[in-house]
Amino acid sequence: MNINSFLWGLLSFFFLFPKPSFQESYNLSPVPNARLQNAFIALQAWKHAITDDPKGFTSNWNGLVVCNYTGVYCAQAPDDPYIITVAGIDLNHAGISGSLPEELGLLADLALFHINSNKFCGTLPASFRYLRLLYELDVSNNLFSGEFPSVVLCLSSLKFLDIRFNKFKGKIPSALFDLKLDVLFINNNNFQSTFPKNFGNSTVSVFVLANNNLQGCLPSSIGKMAKTLNEIILINTGLTACLPEEIGLLTGVTVFDVSYNNLVGTLPKSMGNMKSIEQLNVPHNKLSGEIPDSICSLPRLENFTYSYNYFCSEANSCLNLKDKDDRKNCIPHRPKQRSAEECKAFYTHPVGCSAFGCLPPPPPLTRLPPPPPRSSPPPPHHYYHHP
Repeated sequence: MNINSFLWGLLSFFFLFPKPSFQESYNLSPVPNARLQNAFIALQAWKHAITDDPKGFTSNWNGLVVCNYTGVYCAQAPDDPYIITVAGIDLNHAGISGSLPEELGLLADLALFHINSNKFCGTLPASFRYLRLLYELDVSNNLFSGEFPSVVLCLSSLKFLDIRFNKFKGKIPSALFDLKLDVLFINNNNFQSTFPKNFGNSTVSVFVLANNNLQGCLPSSIGKMAKTLNEIILINTGLTACLPEEIGLLTGVTVFDVSYNNLVGTLPKSMGNMKSIEQLNVPHNKLSGEIPDSICSLPRLENFTYSYNYFCSEANSCLNLKDKDDRKNCIPHRPKQRSAEECKAFYTHPVGCSAFGCLPPPPPLTRLPPPPPRSSPPPPHHYYHHP
């Protein structure tokens, strides 16, 4: 059985079968194999690291038959169909307090680890690097803290990473964007960083980075994500400067949200190429200029929110959108706009993209070699002497 078959088979069991029939179908022996013995050690260590279990999720974590534990799912090992192993853990919404012990690294065949909406603290164990089959990791909505859990950079099979709504801080490692992930949620933490140059190397289809303090410019390398990206949400991340023209290459994106930032300049005309866009949100920035018809006429666009900016004109097609919001701009003859004084003050002192240092520096001037020495002065030239 190859790894992909193992993972998809496990996902099917999660969604199609209730736990009792799934477990009983294997007619588990009371004497576990070596992998289940390791799982017993890991889960008992975890139980002792739990300080509060208000819903009693781990109350039946007793005995050697770990496949009967609540939240523990077993399956055939990917390398031996005759061996049963722990393949998934799901303790979502249990309200459990505690930490994650290093012994969890003994769960070498684990493909899914879901513990969202609990009160776990500390960080991810370094032993997670041994979880070579881990496909989905969801530790969202907990109390984890410290630096970005760099152990996830060692997980070669990882496709789904969700660490949102924790207290992680510091820099986001650039190596994260070189992983072959499909879904990445790192929003609502305390990261303070900038967008790395290799940001566009990411293979994600869904990327949510909202409510962190990254600041800086959105790299032009985002255009390299055109083949995979479907949704990108960068709400309240400290974005500055202008949106790069390369955004127009994201022809498969359905949701694009950069609300509550410090973006300036105009909307790139290239955005008129985003034929799949359904929801486009740019409110609460300092964007200005005209909104072209090419954007409002996009075939799938249903929701376009551009309120609380300084746009001075919008195409008639924008008014025909099913759901749009153009409040608090500088658009003549539209209701609920900014005052004339506020608009005049903004356009009197416009801020350009170059003010944020995001544009590449100009190429250095090339020094020409000195002319060869002449025996006589050069003839007169019409550039210097008028006839």
